[in-house]
Amino acid sequence: MERLRDPEGGCPWDVEQEFASIAPYTIEEAYEVADAIEREAWGELEGELGDLLLQVVYHAQMGREAGRFDFQSIADRVARKMWDRHPHVFGTDGTAKSAEQQVEDWEATKEVERGGRTLDGVALGQPALLRAAKLQKRLARVGFDWAAVDDVVAKVAEEAGELVVARDARDADAVEDEMGDLLFTLVNVARHLGVDPEAALRRTNAKVERRFAAVEDALAAMGRTPRDSDLAEMDALWNDVRAADKVGTLDKTGDA
Repeated sequence: MERLRDPEGGCPWDVEQEFASIAPYTIEEAYEVADAIEREAWGELEGELGDLLLQVVYHAQMGREAGRFDFQSIADRVARKMWDRHPHVFGTDGTAKSAEQQVEDWEATKEVERGGRTLDGVALGQPALLRAAKLQKRLARVGFDWAAVDDVVAKVAEEAGELVVARDARDADAVEDEMGDLLFTLVNVARHLGVDPEAALRRTNAKVERRFAAVEDALAAMGRTPRDSDLAEMDALWNDVRAADKVGTLDKTGDA
């Protein structure tokens, strides 16, 4: 990386990069790691982890050039953090703890490290669904939370009604605002049910991709494409695929 960023003999593109220009690639590589794991593509995971590591090396080199930090200081800092946050492993606290208790202790330690307000430090660069869930967890830890999931479900209906009102008023700003409120509330429902909203949406995205590919295959067998079809036909094919998909799921799980 030092050679790539050498102003004299390096790569012109690499030399031009800054932290901000590399950050999107870092996020993209992290998603590709997650995608390989999601697909259980273990043959690809090594390469994806290497790509992600390269991003860390890239940032480390830029930090070194600026005299701020380097790869060694990054590794030392995270090692110290792991040491401090695991006194039951590395320190004198030999108390046996459950995974749940460890999570609670971890969050308590991070709160002390953060200081400031309850919602400080939730990274802006995270996907909005994930960030919403983290904000809600922070709020729940200080008691600002719904008592039961049924209360949150009722709030979903309320927010949906407000979205319809905004739509009927043809107020684009209000529509965006109310849509955000509805999505935030749906994330709250997921949290109360113990569901990762990001994982749930990824699962549905994959399901839609798989099912519509089957619709396209069915149309191709008739010598047509979606552009040659219409909504009624594609909807009928979708329902066929959906029914077959559900039967396949039942067969795999052994449910009656």
